[in-house]
Amino acid sequence: MQELLKKIETKEAVFGVIGLGYVGLPLAVEFANAGMKVIGIDVDEERVAKINRGENFIQDVDDDELAAAVKNGKLAATTDYSSLRHIDALSIAVPTPLNKTKDPDISFILQVNEQIGKYLHKDLVVILESTTYPGTTRELILPTLESTGLRVGKDVFLLFSPERVDPGNPVYHTENTPKVIGGMTESCLKLGVALYSHVFEKLVPVSSPEAAELAKLLENTFRSINIGLVNEMAMMCDRLGVDVWEVIDAAATKPFGFMKFTPGPGLGGHCIPIDPHYLSWKMRTLNYRARFIELAGEINAEMPNYVVDLVIEGLNRQGKSVKGSKILLLGMAYKPDIDDVRESPALDVHALLKTRGAQVDFNDPYVEKVRFDGIYAESVPLDEATLSEYDCVVVTTNHKVYDMDMIAKHARLIIDTRNSTAHLKNENIIRLGAAG
Repeated sequence: MQELLKKIETKEAVFGVIGLGYVGLPLAVEFANAGMKVIGIDVDEERVAKINRGENFIQDVDDDELAAAVKNGKLAATTDYSSLRHIDALSIAVPTPLNKTKDPDISFILQVNEQIGKYLHKDLVVILESTTYPGTTRELILPTLESTGLRVGKDVFLLFSPERVDPGNPVYHTENTPKVIGGMTESCLKLGVALYSHVFEKLVPVSSPEAAELAKLLENTFRSINIGLVNEMAMMCDRLGVDVWEVIDAAATKPFGFMKFTPGPGLGGHCIPIDPHYLSWKMRTLNYRARFIELAGEINAEMPNYVVDLVIEGLNRQGKSVKGSKILLLGMAYKPDIDDVRESPALDVHALLKTRGAQVDFNDPYVEKVRFDGIYAESVPLDEATLSEYDCVVVTTNHKVYDMDMIAKHARLIIDTRNSTAHLKNENIIRLGAAG
């Protein structure tokens, strides 16, 4: 252990990242910037080839930093898992989606786990970063490591450290977001802290992998439940004839005891729509029903349907049916000013409108094309001529570049799910939760 610790402290250790997406690539670049040699492993050959050419594809990664890391020999990518033989410390950052029944899909972790078992060697630090249910590190990764005859805490070292990536955040990035980390043993934690201290400004050590796993789930369950609350408040305000946005702003003036959340067309991103279900699933295996999580999930999942109802109501006011109407969605990304469409509620709104017979297009300045039912559709231009062609425009993402004054001037009908038109008085605008 002492020799490995010295290699880590002197940056002579080789750092590996499995999964070079929104989490893994920024992490790899940060370690390369810190002066360590980094090997990235990914099954996507095109992604690997781009990295090795110094070509960036992640918005939160600086183009020049990636290119420099590759050029200087600090970062290289491969699809070959045998590279694990040359790695001293390893971060696993692969996707952990939900399946159709909202149960955890940890197949990517299992695939990586199998490969690690093949190439495991003495003095290797393994850190799982992928969001998962409490107990995954101990129940799945630990047995694989120890099945080789190596002892965790003595020969190899195992930790869990949840990713906290917030794509597009202008303030908090990889290095200045506090990093929670839990080791299987004290020696595991000591090595993990030494490793991550090269990149992260603040580390938050906890007593076990389970504590670290639960910390991540609590963060996003908290957000999911509070978003569910304001989404339900928006629907109630519609019925009560009150503007929910005014109510929220008024409540937010309280200097203590209140945290502002806003409603919208549903939940998006890889964390908030997914993480609470990992905890809920785990509790079901222990014969416990996570009622807050389930209720919030039901409300948030219903929001795309509610948006479609607003579209139907708006078109009815103009004597039109949703069937055959041309509808333009503004924004496919799950939140403003990024290119990430994972779990975006706009995808659900698009699908629901299509099933009702509408012709649906989208515009997104950050998303060039989106795959619907196996077929790619491209973002349409956003100009006066384009707007005039559509019966309804739905604001699904409040990108800052959208000129809402221009859009409102030329659109026949606007369904605003993000309160982007609060400053406008127009009878052809219906705002979610604003009793329009």
